[in-house]
Amino acid sequence: MTTTPPTGQSHAPPPNTAWAERPPLVAAMYNPALIACLLSAAADAYKRHTPSGMPLALSFVIVPLALHRGTRDALPATTSTHLRKWVERHPVVRTGFPDRAQALVDSVRQGLRFALRHHILELHEDALLPSEELPARAAEYPELDDILRISRLLGRWLAKDDTATVFALLGVAP
Repeated sequence: MTTTPPTGQSHAPPPNTAWAERPPLVAAMYNPALIACLLSAAADAYKRHTPSGMPLALSFVIVPLALHRGTRDALPATTSTHLRKWVERHPVVRTGFPDRAQALVDSVRQGLRFALRHHILELHEDALLPSEELPARAAEYPELDDILRISRLLGRWLAKDDTATVFALLGVAP
């Protein structure tokens, strides 16, 4: 069953569901172009901390963190809070995260393919680098603006830990 994002448990539709059959809001939230932009914002912020690029595997963590409204609202305002402390303070978010991450695997893959095909991101070994600078804000669209802002925060924040630690703390495996 698909619930309506951005609130509640956001589960992507089955991978073979035609775009025309998806509820409009679900199609918009899991649009490959949106996911490509979200990942580009995160990779750009990550690159400022680690010039070699954002590990590809983090895409599968960043998208469910950024798209789920409850998680977005619970994220810290800055990167000074350590991920381990944040997870300890928000056990409910961590509890549902593995299911949300698994439900979004196909959508993340579609977004990555779109980003690579349209030169939004470049893949160097197993790291993503933004290939063009996207607008920093989308002020006329508050929800989109919030998603992009959080994506940049996640890029900076997750650059502080190694990928294996991030996955372990969130209860998922690559």
